[in-house]
Amino acid sequence: MSRPVTQAAVSEQRHLTEAALRALPQSGILVLVGLMGAGKTTIGRRVAARLGLPFIDADSEIEHAAGCSIPEIFARLGEPAFRDGERRVILRLLNGPPCVLATGGGAYMDARTREAIRSRSRSLWLRATLHVLTRRLSGRVGRPLLAQGDPATILADLQAKRHPFYAEADIIVNCGDDSVDLSAQRVLEALARYDHPVRVPVELDAHRYDVIIGPDVIARAGALLAPVLPQKRAVVITDEHVAALHLPRLAASLDATGVAVTTHVVPPGEDSKSLARYGALVDAIVSEGIERRTTVIGFGGGVVGDLAGFVAATALRGVPFVQIPTTLLSQVDSSVGGKTGVNASGGKNLIGAFYQPQMVLADTSALATLPPRERLAGYAEIVKAGLIDGQAFFSWCEANGAAVLSGDPEAQIEAVRRACAFKAAVVQADEREQAAEGGRALLNLGHSFGHALEAWFGYDGRLLHGEAVSIGLHLATAFSVSLGICPPHVLARLDSHLRANGMPAGLDWLPLRLSADWLVAAMGRDKKMRDGRLALVLIQDIGDCFTTRDISMDQVRAFLRTEGCGV
Repeated sequence: MSRPVTQAAVSEQRHLTEAALRALPQSGILVLVGLMGAGKTTIGRRVAARLGLPFIDADSEIEHAAGCSIPEIFARLGEPAFRDGERRVILRLLNGPPCVLATGGGAYMDARTREAIRSRSRSLWLRATLHVLTRRLSGRVGRPLLAQGDPATILADLQAKRHPFYAEADIIVNCGDDSVDLSAQRVLEALARYDHPVRVPVELDAHRYDVIIGPDVIARAGALLAPVLPQKRAVVITDEHVAALHLPRLAASLDATGVAVTTHVVPPGEDSKSLARYGALVDAIVSEGIERRTTVIGFGGGVVGDLAGFVAATALRGVPFVQIPTTLLSQVDSSVGGKTGVNASGGKNLIGAFYQPQMVLADTSALATLPPRERLAGYAEIVKAGLIDGQAFFSWCEANGAAVLSGDPEAQIEAVRRACAFKAAVVQADEREQAAEGGRALLNLGHSFGHALEAWFGYDGRLLHGEAVSIGLHLATAFSVSLGICPPHVLARLDSHLRANGMPAGLDWLPLRLSADWLVAAMGRDKKMRDGRLALVLIQDIGDCFTTRDISMDQVRAFLRTEGCGV
């Protein structure tokens, strides 16, 4: 006896259907991929009915276009001719109206077909075990590939070859011995849960890449990177903390798409950004037989990203590079723009290169593992971007900063998106920081002061980079006020926002009194010095910053004393 369907159940299913439809792209097309016997046609018909969309079977369309059956096409023309026709039919359907489209088992193996499906639809892999597939297909006719030998052996071989490509699909749903209705329900639930990552393009004169932002992108790294890796081989450089927290997910994702990986784990902290560590890494990966098409993946915070990027830029005179930043600071700043390098005894990042990645994967779920202090440090770079970009961005920070720092997923995604889009625009206009005025140099707002503060503490962790930047933003703005070029209310607004979120907004946050002479000497060793003058970034208003070399170090020294420094 069947149970009556309640109004609540009807409402729940309606909401599920609506959420699943929202997960589809603008084309409104859902493409089902997977091996023969996975249920693409039977489950696809039920899913289409639930979504109110037409169902199309690509194999039926191919037969209609060819005027004969698929076994006849194989027999007369061979598999290559069939695959060519299959690709053309699928491309036509992808340019058509919304639908649920079931593809043949081999269709997704074609790189051009995968790219078309990726760009025009939401793809879903119906994954079934070998046992289930063998039982379902036992005794069936009309399957040309199964007619070539033992079905179980053939299916096992097809799984080995095709599963790494199916794993590139947007969504994966396991389908076993469940009913068609239950399998369709699982497909709809998977669609409803799907969070499509945000893409921020970085368009440079000679290179283009995407920053992909969203939850759980580490677990989807293999699928996201597969289209850009020139070789299914990678070297992952990470640190001990990140390896313990996130490396298993990354390794599993890369393995699922057939990417062979070797991993090198370094100690956390600035000490790893050294020439000695760099040299040891290059020696290690070269001895492992790295090739020029092998990708180096920097997996961690800014230290790891800078170090791995410099390794990639110089090993074999340059190999492909991917950034997977795991801290808020690295997601919004250091992973975008192509600056790589290591520290020298004279200061930070004095040895390095501009080297752009193939892709950046910013997993906002990883931010949940950060201590609050690390999130605050990263947020300082977002505030910096708001100050440079203008009133709209800074006002957004004032309205949403607390949500970002408390871990609100949507606020964090939007914060990373805004910061990356801002930096991408700056880098696109001045990739190598060569603009005569402004340009990429504006990104150093607060950093000349901040780097000197970091040097005072010896990069030992007592003062994080983002904390130094937060103080540096206050100092750069306060110095601009002291010079009479910035109204005091801008400083008050900045300090109010910083302090409201528990961030340092001045030297009074530090536990000891610093020497103005020492800090000025440290600023004088900055790599941006030219003809004995430092390029300082000053601010006239929110959204109105500029670079200048007209400030003497004596002026900076006098200002620091007014801020509380000793001699």
